[in-house]
Amino acid sequence: MRIGVPKEIKTHEYRAGLTPPAVRELVHHGHEVVVQTGTGVGIGADDASYQAAGARILPDAAAVFEAADMIVKVKEPQASEIAMLRRGQLLFTYLHLAPDREQTLGLMKSGCTAIAYETITDAAGRLPLLAPMSEVAGRMAVQVGAVALQKANGGRGVLLGGVPGVAPGRVVVLGGGVVGTHAAKMAIGLGADVTVLDKSLPRLRELDDIFGGRVRLIYASTHEVEEAALQADLVVGAVLVPGAAAPKLLTRAQIARMQPGSVLVDVAIDQGGCFETSHATTHADPTYVVDGVVHYCVANMPGAVARTSTWALNNATLPFTLALADKGWRRACADDPHLRAGLNVHDGHITCEPVARSLGLEFVPAASV
Repeated sequence: MRIGVPKEIKTHEYRAGLTPPAVRELVHHGHEVVVQTGTGVGIGADDASYQAAGARILPDAAAVFEAADMIVKVKEPQASEIAMLRRGQLLFTYLHLAPDREQTLGLMKSGCTAIAYETITDAAGRLPLLAPMSEVAGRMAVQVGAVALQKANGGRGVLLGGVPGVAPGRVVVLGGGVVGTHAAKMAIGLGADVTVLDKSLPRLRELDDIFGGRVRLIYASTHEVEEAALQADLVVGAVLVPGAAAPKLLTRAQIARMQPGSVLVDVAIDQGGCFETSHATTHADPTYVVDGVVHYCVANMPGAVARTSTWALNNATLPFTLALADKGWRRACADDPHLRAGLNVHDGHITCEPVARSLGLEFVPAASV
């Protein structure tokens, strides 16, 4: 199979769909890889390193899309990229379609087959291709939140770790999954007062074992979420409903009652955000203020640490990329129900039920195609 890797064009997105070692592995399996010039600049990989791994360098995205049977990316295709997709072509990347009707309709119109990293599952029901970026985003959430809390950046002027004689900042994490766990780890490491809320009692018990009493663990009722947010300096939104739009956990009225200068970091923004006042931002202009509360809602947070993120992502995606290339998508999805769960769009049809439900579109079961 001929696999194409275009350079990412989302604002301040520096990750790459494949690393040179991943290219070498694909070439070793007998596949041809074409890479747009400059694709690896943001991860410290020049064209020569891709060529040494066996890739052929092409001058622009149009040439890559034209040459490739399968396109491997990181972020969802932008409008100019969707226009280059064609019927029968395979797209393998993050899609996050539930809050994005325009992208969804564009992919349907193209006739391509689109498999989303974020809905591929494993035997335990986890999301193995979302996990590495969730780990990065969870850790970054506290890092960027701490910066946003600085007075010069519009925040309350609170140091999360405090100092002897001054109480530490209060960090509230909504959701105890991968993002929430890693956010809590970072916040603890900075010396903050940390509370995690989740609706799963088994997960709260697991977190109790993980953190050994260093984190306050609360069942996420509407009342408790509100109470925690009103006392917080930093709230991290870390909830996920696989494939579907994120639930709104804080209303505008509740946010208006939060402490002036407190910070919301919405890691769920890829799926529409979990705060009513959230809208996607970029690394170029990451924050805005609503009712005195600073919002950080960058939709590609891990892109800021592109080298770490790209290697972590490729570690998780490469086995699936190889399966798709070696077998073709039909056989690969037939052989592996977990990979089949990633099939979101095929030949104009939505094949992921949460996406179809979120957008009010017709659903066609993946198994039927």
